[in-house]
Formats: sequence, C-alpha cells, structure tokens
Amino acid sequence: MATLLPPPKRQKVYHGVPKPVLEPPKPTSNILVQFVSEDDGSALAPAVNLPADVSREGLEVLLNKLTKSDEPVPFSFHVDCPENADAPPGPTRIVISKSIQSDILNHPTHANSFTEEDVFVVRCSPQSVFRVRPATRCSASLSGHASPILCASFSPTGALLATGSGDATARLWDLNTETPSHTLVGHKGWVLCVEWEAMERLLASGGHDGHVRLWDPKAGKPVGDALKGHTKWITSLSWEPIHLNPKSPRLASSSKDGTVRVWSTLTRKVEYTLGGHTASVNVVKWGGGGTSGFGLKNGVLYTASSDRTVRVWDADGGRQLHILKDHAHWVTTLTLNTDFVLRTGPFNHTGKRPSNDEEAQQLALKRYTDVLATTPELLITGSDDHTLFLWSLFPSSVPSSDMAPSQGKLKPITRLTGHQRQISHVAFSPDGRWAASSSWDSSIRLWEGRTGKYVATLRGHVGAVYRLAWSADGRMLVSASKDATVKIWDLKTYKLKVDLPGHTDEVYCVDFVADKVVSGGRDKHVKIWKN
Repeated sequence: MATLLPPPKRQKVYHGVPKPVLEPPKPTSNILVQFVSEDDGSALAPAVNLPADVSREGLEVLLNKLTKSDEPVPFSFHVDCPENADAPPGPTRIVISKSIQSDILNHPTHANSFTEEDVFVVRCSPQSVFRVRPATRCSASLSGHASPILCASFSPTGALLATGSGDATARLWDLNTETPSHTLVGHKGWVLCVEWEAMERLLASGGHDGHVRLWDPKAGKPVGDALKGHTKWITSLSWEPIHLNPKSPRLASSSKDGTVRVWSTLTRKVEYTLGGHTASVNVVKWGGGGTSGFGLKNGVLYTASSDRTVRVWDADGGRQLHILKDHAHWVTTLTLNTDFVLRTGPFNHTGKRPSNDEEAQQLALKRYTDVLATTPELLITGSDDHTLFLWSLFPSSVPSSDMAPSQGKLKPITRLTGHQRQISHVAFSPDGRWAASSSWDSSIRLWEGRTGKYVATLRGHVGAVYRLAWSADGRMLVSASKDATVKIWDLKTYKLKVDLPGHTDEVYCVDFVADKVVSGGRDKHVKIWKN
C-alpha cells in the first residue's frame, strides 16, 4: 500500500480581515551606564556604553566580569529618582527588574525624568548568595495554648520554636515534625517575652509576674528556680553576644519597674542593676559595640524607656556612656544593624554546628565583623511621637581614648518621619542595608539602613501593623497585623508578594527562619507557613 502523504496544513483564516503585518523590532538606543557601590558611592568600574535593553541578568554578568570577582555575586540594581518638588510622592528609587529600557525609558512616570543622553548612575548592592522561598500556604495550625499567644521566637538554627502566652506557659515546638515538643510551666502570669541564647543551649522567658526563668530546650525542664528581683513585669530580654562570651553568656532583662538587671547564668545572681530610667524600660538590646573595641570588652547595653530617653551602658559593670534625649514621647522599640548576627551567633544558612565554644566564638565574631566591614554599629529607635531616629554612637574610626562619658548632647544621624501614628516595631534587615518600621497607621515604611533615607511605603494592611520580621536573605519582609492577616512583601517591587490569611483574630507575633514563617495571636493558634 502506497504511503499516504498528510493533508496540506490549513492556512490560518482571518475572516475577511487581511493578515496583520508583523511589527518590526524597535531599534534600541545605546546609553552610558556608570556602576557605583551602594555603600560608599565609589565607582565599581569605568562607565560603559550599553544597549538600553540589556536585561537585569545581563547587567549582573557584565558587572561580575568588570569587577573580576572569582565567584559570581548576585546584585540588585537601582537608579535614584531625580529630586523634583512637583513630582507626586512615591518611591525615591527605581529598581531595575527587567532592563533600563523597560523600567525607566519606557516607563509612563519615570520617562520624563531621564533622557538617553544622560549618564545612568546605577547603584549596585550585593545580595546574599542563597535565596529564601516565600511561604505560600499554612502547613500547620497548632493548638495548645489556652490564651492569646503574645510572643514567638525561632531558635538560632531554626529547628525549634518557642512561644509565650497569656495562659502563663511557654511552649516549645519541633519545626521538623511541626508538633508540640514541651510545655514550660512555672510562670505565675502571662509570658511576655521569650529569647534564645545564640548557641541554643538555653531559653529565657520573662513574665508578668516579674520573674525571669531559664529553660533547657532539649529536656523541656527549668534550669533552677526563677530569677527574682524585678518588682514589676518583664518587658524584654537580651543575651550577651556569643563572640564576646561563648561559654556562659549573661542575660539582661528590662522591666516596667524602670530597671535593667544583668544576670549571671552560672551563679543565677544579679551581677548589677542599671538604674537611671525614671519610667518603664521597654526594650533592652545587648550590642557588640562595634569592631574597634573602644575598650568595651563585653559589648554595650542599649535601653529604651517611657521616660523618652535611650541610654547606652558599658556592659562591663553598668557604667552609663550616653543618654539620647531627642524623642518627644515614650520610646517603645529599638533595633541594631547587627541584631540578626547577634541572635543567630555562629549559625549561618548552611546549618553547620561548631564543634566547640572556641570555634563558635570565631564563627560568631567573623559574622559580626562581616556586617560591620563597611559601617559602624547603628541603632534605630522608634517612639510614640510617630518618628524614628537613626544613631551612630560608635563610629568605626574614633580612637578608644576619646571614650569618656559624653558630656555634650549626642545628635542622631537623621530623623525618620512619615508615619501618621505611633511606631509599633522597627527592624534592620540581616545585612543591615535596610530598615523597616511598622506603625498603628496600618503602613510599613522602608528606609536605607545607613543613611535613614526614605525608600518606599508598603500599604495593604487595614489594621495596625504590630510586628515585622525579615527573611535571612533580606529580599522579603513579613508583617503581622491587627487585621488578622500575615503578609509577605517583595522588596524588589515594594508590593505585596503573598497574603497569608487564616488567623481568625489579631496577629500579635511573627518570625521568619529559612523558608518558614510562624505567627501567633489572639486566636490561640500557632500557624506555620511554608512554601
């Protein structure tokens, strides 16, 4: 039998309309691009002449070639908007997500600000080499607490989660199996804060009963009796950084009674008490004090209070170094650009465990100095006066002999204004390049972490935003709100990336580790969200 040929292909019919003519590709012009560093504005390479439609990935490859880096480094690129008084308020920078042609020259609003004759100064900031996947679904909703969940914190490795609740218990949850691990019973009132020691050997909890308790997370048992001394409830806890004391870090607790107590975990006694604040101390943070030392062997304690001041203390005995008096109302929140590395100590994204305390100290110190390679240790304070201040108290270049207690009034680098209501939380990104603040005005604002310059506003919540947490790669931000939702924001586009509804009432706490997000609130359920 002869082989049958297939029937000829039918011509596409345009129903009486002539066949549309294919558009010829638009000619692209060449532009002059100057790559500069986001950190100090120095040129990374000579200005290059490029086609305007080179993709973002192409710019990344080109920059890695020009800088002759051994390992390809991922970069994010942006161009600063020219300052124009008549322009409508909006982001102060244009992120290049596709190409300069599509994001700037063809953009309906930005096209008027730039011409093809301009030199495009493209600011480059290196990104982390690993990438966190956004959570998209609720993988577990864990009940157990009998009252609202007031605080939640991942352990430094991300293997365990601690939550504190109004039912006077703290609970430990195993994140690998997403099941309850231990119930920590001992407090006589609400558990208001939980804080992990950065080597994951101990967990501290502070209660409305004014007691601080230490727990062994493996056994789920208390380590000795409560640490008693505060006369009112505990507002926050902070551990001594591992790179300063790897064997038995001390613990600082702040209280509504206006004092901060520093406890030795070995003797279980108070080493010293910081008096000086005349009202509730709302936050305490134990910072490293920068890399130049300043003679501060044991770091620095930063305390923020309802007496409208922020005080800075030498952690080696409680000598007061500075009083910062610029806020006009209670100072309720405080963040350091080293928060993330101090909290996670020697553990990075690879999850490798150090074999002994000395190795842990070296790893923690390396991570700390890497963050402070191009910047001093910075501090942002947020207040009920609707504003924030950015401070640099330990500039990297000042010799340690100048370190007398400050007589003059220390000035902040800048004031961060824009929120319409009280500030609820502020947090630096893990690399310290960005800071995000949330407020009772339902918005989140992004700021440059080193200059305090306003970047963008993230809108989407319809209730006060209580709490923020950054992803470890600094590319995403997660927020918890009174409107019963958790939202993940994309910092390339400054838009909502994922909305995570599911809670039936206000969400009080949220934390982000690896690619897991955990949230808890008034509905008494711990929800774990993942990809």
